[in-house]
Amino acid sequence: MATESPTLSAESSSIPKKSLADSTLVRMAKYMSIRILTMMVTVVIGVYLTILIANMGGYVDTIMRNEIRDSTTQSILANPNYRGLTPEAKQKLIQDKIASQEARLGLDQPFVLRSMRYLVNGLTLNLGRALYMTSDHGSKEVRLILLERLPATLLLTGTTGMILFFGSIFFALSLSRNYGSWIDKAIIALSPTSSAPAWFYGIFLILIFAAILKVLPFGGLVDSPPPTNSFDYGLNVLKHLILPASAVIISSIFLSIYNWRTFFLIFSSEDYVEVAKAKGLPPRDIESRYILRPTLPTIITNFALLVIGLWTGFTITETVFVWPGLGITLFRAIGAYDTPVIVGSTIIYAYLLAATVFLLDFVYALVDPRVKVGGGN
Repeated sequence: MATESPTLSAESSSIPKKSLADSTLVRMAKYMSIRILTMMVTVVIGVYLTILIANMGGYVDTIMRNEIRDSTTQSILANPNYRGLTPEAKQKLIQDKIASQEARLGLDQPFVLRSMRYLVNGLTLNLGRALYMTSDHGSKEVRLILLERLPATLLLTGTTGMILFFGSIFFALSLSRNYGSWIDKAIIALSPTSSAPAWFYGIFLILIFAAILKVLPFGGLVDSPPPTNSFDYGLNVLKHLILPASAVIISSIFLSIYNWRTFFLIFSSEDYVEVAKAKGLPPRDIESRYILRPTLPTIITNFALLVIGLWTGFTITETVFVWPGLGITLFRAIGAYDTPVIVGSTIIYAYLLAATVFLLDFVYALVDPRVKVGGGN
């Protein structure tokens, strides 16, 4: 009996470990399946609502039909090659042209069917061709239009986003160490200035530095004609970047610092931080181990959403500065009722947002041991 007890105890201890591992895998698989299914349903609903809003529930079809009818009628009546036709022949030619244009755009089908086709094509990233818009290079493919405008948007949103994010956190940590100082009070006093949007500050920056002082360009990505060599071209782009980037930073920096400063102050007043201070730990160690570490999930969330937001651009700000990015592209697409461009931009953003939210659950579990993926309540 004495020789059998170690074996029995080993077998009995191995069974719970195996069952625990199996239950963990089942729990993870169940959680991932439900999460993916939920996000897929959310994306489908969001994209279809975008299609309905972009088409105004089918009202845009009426606008497009009227535009096709007017443009076709004017082009045929003004064409000297058709002057010898009888009125009946001209009318038949006009109707045939109108029917051909409506069939090309799918207007000969009910809106419900076309909206479903838009939905399927969007979800499969078969974005098709733009209805009216063209890029600077004359492309009509929605995919190419978005790809051509993406670098300019990433340059503007990436530069301003990284400066705002890391600058705000660094400065807010400094303010949390100097609570009540004159600079802390100045940031609090300046935080309401962030209520004005970036394009509002952009107009004043253009008036001051472009119209009056004439030291910076009014807008655009590069001078016309652009510099021939790469180094001068890059410097010229950076020169054009100063005003729009400054407008975005000025409009958000004070409120961002104030939010992070308040957030860090809440955590710096916790009991375990006071105990660390009483033990005589250096301020840098207290910030990294007792303040920044518990706030990592929130910091990671904000950074992830910042990265996703890089795709959308600044719609009105890019329009004010004539910055050739995705923001101004979406603005013009809305004005032209170009549904494929609107849906294409929205579906890519929706996919990136869903993937980010899904991955954040696992990142939380890595940085915070209190979080259990699929742990139920």
